[in-house]
Amino acid sequence: MDLGIAGKRALVCASSKGLGLGCAEALAEAGVNLVMNARGEEALLAAAQGIRDAYGVEVETVVADVTTPEGQKAVLDAAGNVDILVTNAGGPPPGMWSDWEREDFIKALDANMLAPIALMKALLPGMMERGWGRVVNITSQSVKAPIAVLGLSNSARAGLTGYVAGTSRQVAGKGVTINNLLPGIHATDRAVSLDTGVASQQGISIEEAKTQRAATIPAGRYGTRQEFGATCAFLCSQHAGFIVGQNVLLDGGATNMTL
Repeated sequence: MDLGIAGKRALVCASSKGLGLGCAEALAEAGVNLVMNARGEEALLAAAQGIRDAYGVEVETVVADVTTPEGQKAVLDAAGNVDILVTNAGGPPPGMWSDWEREDFIKALDANMLAPIALMKALLPGMMERGWGRVVNITSQSVKAPIAVLGLSNSARAGLTGYVAGTSRQVAGKGVTINNLLPGIHATDRAVSLDTGVASQQGISIEEAKTQRAATIPAGRYGTRQEFGATCAFLCSQHAGFIVGQNVLLDGGATNMTL
């Protein structure tokens, strides 16, 4: 399928690895030129060069922490008048409700709610003026069904979801769509970290921990960054202009719900 976005320009945050990289690769395959961002320079430069070599698109890189005002300014200065924005940031650490203080919630809100909002606020006006734009926020399956030990993430990402629900309907008439992708467990560094923690707690191998968790997913496996990226690219395509303010689960059926 021709996604109809060749030659457009996208800012993809936290895109040196994992789901962000999957989105960047899929957009590049569709012919989109990229501004890629991450905190680690070595991994970012390697990922960007891999995409240039594979797809022949233009790729700019910005080493910055997008959860900070300084990082946001750096990526926005590089982005200019992008047509597509993909927001992404690592989730806050796990814990229990009794562990967290106000400062912990502020950090989570800065990273997983306020940073995406700041980027949207800066880039939406240009998209609206040009009459076309796509925004995809990478959030979490916890938006649909909260995960007890991820209370910081539950809270911050739910706040972003509420913001998108209202804002998306205000900008859709200008040819701009905003939607959220809600990942479950994917084969990324985050999954390795979580599996390592389980393995340590239970005295089992990492592979055993992975097998144990995969068994809780109806699909029987972890997702891949490639299939996640393909869904992102479709939401950014010319075919997705009637998809507005939606929360799309990619979790292999793990979230047990009817609607």
